[in-house]
Amino acid sequence: MANPLQTAPKRSLYRLLLVLACLAAGVVCPASLAQLNNEPPEGFEPLFTGRDLDGWDGGEVKPPSDIAKMSYQDWYNYRKRMTNGVNKHWRVEDGALVGSGGGPGLVSWKHYGDCELWIDWKVQGNADAGLGLRFGSQIKLWDPDTKLETSGDASKGSGGLWTNQTHASLPAKRADKPVGQWNRMHVRIVGPFVTVILNGEAVVENTVFENIFDRDRPIDRGGPIHLHSHSGEVRYRNLFIRELSAEESNEHLGAIAGDKEQFTPLFNGKDLAGWAGALKGYEVVDGTLRCRRKDFGNIQTEKQYSDFVVRMEFKLSPGGNNGLLIRTPNTNPTHTRDTLEIQILDDHHVMHKQLAPSQYHGSAYGIKPAIRGYLRPTGQWNHQQLVVKGDHVQVTLNGYPILDTHLKQDAPGHPASTTKQGHFGLSGYSDPVAFRNILIKEIK
Repeated sequence: MANPLQTAPKRSLYRLLLVLACLAAGVVCPASLAQLNNEPPEGFEPLFTGRDLDGWDGGEVKPPSDIAKMSYQDWYNYRKRMTNGVNKHWRVEDGALVGSGGGPGLVSWKHYGDCELWIDWKVQGNADAGLGLRFGSQIKLWDPDTKLETSGDASKGSGGLWTNQTHASLPAKRADKPVGQWNRMHVRIVGPFVTVILNGEAVVENTVFENIFDRDRPIDRGGPIHLHSHSGEVRYRNLFIRELSAEESNEHLGAIAGDKEQFTPLFNGKDLAGWAGALKGYEVVDGTLRCRRKDFGNIQTEKQYSDFVVRMEFKLSPGGNNGLLIRTPNTNPTHTRDTLEIQILDDHHVMHKQLAPSQYHGSAYGIKPAIRGYLRPTGQWNHQQLVVKGDHVQVTLNGYPILDTHLKQDAPGHPASTTKQGHFGLSGYSDPVAFRNILIKEIK
């Protein structure tokens, strides 16, 4: 598994190395100095004022859909119970949030997607706590020498992805300070991938965080920060967060995927060299390949491919519609008859609300629907990977697996289920959908 310090973009890498080096040497550097009094380091914003609970509510680990279904009276009673629980079990003392154990956790008002956090925490003996992300998936914080019957693998240390069942849940090493001393933790979540550095030690490295409410669906794209105090006393201070831009996230996702040196560019950023078909329907704008507005048509690579991996970034216009053509047999295929299309679509736009499930973004068009909910807002760059091996097709969007289909099983009569080689292409529909960093790796 790659080390997060090696896969981080240069700006984040420099910042992280600087802070960790200062901490290890006992030197006061700008970021660590800022963290002495709940004042955020440069680029971060505070999650906790150090004085009160402004920005936080009480909350339980509950699917957001359950709360959305509540009647007004049920919601009112729930909120009253959470408020009473917070008043009973949480307080602010000496610049720290103090949880006495039991009762609801603290849930941030604001929701966050890809981000990095700094957080200081300490526990008393036998305490059990946690940091929740994306509606409940939890990073465990506790006394690693606890004697509680529910401790499980506490001796492995804190920082593990406790709620995982399929992917790794335990920390790689025990990095906890002795009980009663402050721990300093850095957390980064990009797509579903989490990295945890505890007291300067990487205990979790780019591990998938699972959706605790639906194991067949990736973790949500965003959600609140959740501070837990399950049993015993826990204290939190110096909580800082920095939201990652789409460009930073894409850089991280490319580094996590790795093997970039094995990929070949399909688009040179200057012209349509290497492409054939309706070339007049596309233009090169600021190094991106873009379908012309009010024009349409398919373009394909001059070269044909059998099994391959394609990585790319794309940006949708409002209501934008395009598609990835797989193993097209000629330069003007009809996607419903000759070839397979992976849909590229702004599927939240009102103009597409009546489509069939298999017509939304990431779907094998007309064959199998993709899991929805992982597109970034229109106008931001998305990162997508497509793997085609035999009749097996997989799509990963912004790090989240959204499609996995075997064509011989899901579409046995479709020509694409038996096609072994063809052109890779883009299918334009008069919308200025843009593409960049289009890379391909052949699977031998």
